[in-house]
Amino acid sequence: MTDTPRLRVLSLGAGVQSTALLLLAAEGRLPKWDAAIFSDTGWEPQRVYAHLDRLEREVAQPAGIPVYRVCVGGGNAQRISGNLRADSLNPGSFVRMPVFVIDKSGQRPAMVRRQCTEEYKVKPIKAKVRELLGYPHPRPVPADVFAEQAIGISRDEFERAKDAPVRYLRNVHPLLEMDGAADGREGWTRTDCLRYLRSRGWGETPKSACIGCPYHGNRQWRELRDHHPEEWADAVDFDHQLRQTQLRGIKAAPYLHRSLLPLDQAPIDRVSRTEWADRQGDLFDAAADAEAEDGAALGCSPWSCRGEEEMPA
Repeated sequence: MTDTPRLRVLSLGAGVQSTALLLLAAEGRLPKWDAAIFSDTGWEPQRVYAHLDRLEREVAQPAGIPVYRVCVGGGNAQRISGNLRADSLNPGSFVRMPVFVIDKSGQRPAMVRRQCTEEYKVKPIKAKVRELLGYPHPRPVPADVFAEQAIGISRDEFERAKDAPVRYLRNVHPLLEMDGAADGREGWTRTDCLRYLRSRGWGETPKSACIGCPYHGNRQWRELRDHHPEEWADAVDFDHQLRQTQLRGIKAAPYLHRSLLPLDQAPIDRVSRTEWADRQGDLFDAAADAEAEDGAALGCSPWSCRGEEEMPA
């Protein structure tokens, strides 16, 4: 069995870490990827799509790195269209997002099982990798054929660095091996990535997460309400329609906010414990403080959903 990958790909979530990896490869500080793959749920904020367009135009194309935008295939028994918002409101479909419902005790909120990351992020990437390797489903991939997949895991979240669940993919995490971290240690943190991006004119890199992701903390909901009113209205409407749609897999009323209140009535102006901890813990680093205020922990990576880290208090 060979240890040489047939293909080297970047899992491009279009957030801070994966954007840094693409720029590093374009500069020659990392080996060039054969392809970068963006898995689209169909419900990303417009600023993420605009960022991806710019990345492809100004970085990937000049470096000779093709960017593939993939989505879940349409037309199956569950009528998946490739748009998470539309599919989640399809009458009779299973609940795909980890919405909040009242728990069995009737006293506390609980989240239903998350399926969106696997269905709308991971599966389309695996399908594209198989296609690029020359073995689209259902053709079996030979045991000695695999792709090396780079994932943007930074040192502050190293515990998320995991092996791929399939034999034809081998995950690597280049940020964990980068030199030049601000604290002199091996591996870059998210703050190191942000500093690097700012120095290259990419300081406005957005977080990649669906507009109506239930993992949003209060500050992200406030950001949406106060600075992106059209997307806020979209999330409020989606939250309302969730409770008007007959969905499978749950019996209680679903909500996007853990208060179990309609989103436009939820207490999103309250600062969560995690947010206070961020503010207090970063007082000695102005750059990190600005990063924490921005809600840095939250985002959706295809191979490491970050949402669980920061739940509203």
